[in-house]
Amino acid sequence: MNLSEFKVIEPIQLKQLPTELDLQLSNKKLKKQLRKERRDLGEMQNTLYAHNKYSVLVCIQGMDTSGKDSLVREVFKDFNVRGVNSYSFKKPTAIELQHNYLWRHFKVLPARGKYAVFNRSHYENVLISRVKPEIVLNENIPNINSIEDITPQFWENRLEQIKDFEQIIHQNGCIVFKFFLHISKEEQKNRILRRLNKPSKNWKFSPEDLKDRKLWNTYIDCYEDAINSTSKTHAPWYVIPSDNKHQARLLVAKLIKERMQTYTEIQNPILAEALQNQISSYKDELENS
Repeated sequence: MNLSEFKVIEPIQLKQLPTELDLQLSNKKLKKQLRKERRDLGEMQNTLYAHNKYSVLVCIQGMDTSGKDSLVREVFKDFNVRGVNSYSFKKPTAIELQHNYLWRHFKVLPARGKYAVFNRSHYENVLISRVKPEIVLNENIPNINSIEDITPQFWENRLEQIKDFEQIIHQNGCIVFKFFLHISKEEQKNRILRRLNKPSKNWKFSPEDLKDRKLWNTYIDCYEDAINSTSKTHAPWYVIPSDNKHQARLLVAKLIKERMQTYTEIQNPILAEALQNQISSYKDELENS
C-alpha cells in the first residue's frame, strides 16, 4: 500500500478518486492491523508527551455518515487519556458568535505533548457555511448585511485566513493532519437506510440529512475548492476512501504513524548526568526501605 497516493499534492477532482480500495484483506484482518497501528501510535504519543515540544492536530472532515465518529473512537483508542482530546464542532453558541469564526478552534488547540482531534473543524466555515450562506449572517460581520454581500472574494479571503491560521500553529510546533473521508453517494444512502432500519440508530437520523443529500454536488465542489486551496506541505490534506470503514481507519492510523516517524527529534528526555549516576543508589535505597 503506497500511502503517498492519499496525500493531496496537486489539484484533485473528488469524483475521479476512489471511495473504496481492493486491499484483499478481510475486515477481521483490517481490525487486527489497526490494533497494532494504534498501539504504536499510543506509544508514540507517550513519547510526544515526554518530549513536550510538539503538539498534533488531527482534523476529520467528510459528508454525513462518512464514519467520522467511529474513526475517532477506533484510531485513538489506545492513547493515554491525558494525551488526547476530541472536539466535535456543532452549531456555534451565542458566546462563540460574539467572536471571529476561528476563535472557538484557537482556544482548544492542543497543548505541547498532546493531540487534539477535531471531528468537523474550522473547515465547516468554508463548507456548510458556503453551501448555506445564511449561516454567515449570524456572525454579525461588518459590511455583511445580506447574502448578496457574501461574494466569491469573501470565501477566498476565508481560505487565506485558514491557511494563515494553520501556518501560525505549524510554526509554533503543531503538526497538522487533515483527512477527508471520501464516501460514495450510494454508500451514504445505505448508511442512512441502516439508521432508519435499526431502532438503536434512529437517533442519528435527521430529516436535514435528506435535504443535505440533495446538495451533494454542491458540497463536493466546496470540498474540492477547500482541499485544493489549503493542502500545503506543513498542513496536508489526505483523501481517504471510506466506503469501507475498517479500511479508512487503518489508512488514517498508518498515515499518522508514518508522518510522525519523520520527526526523529521527538524522543524521551535523557536524565541529567548527575541523576543518572545516582540511579543505583536510588534503587538500593528503595529495595532496602
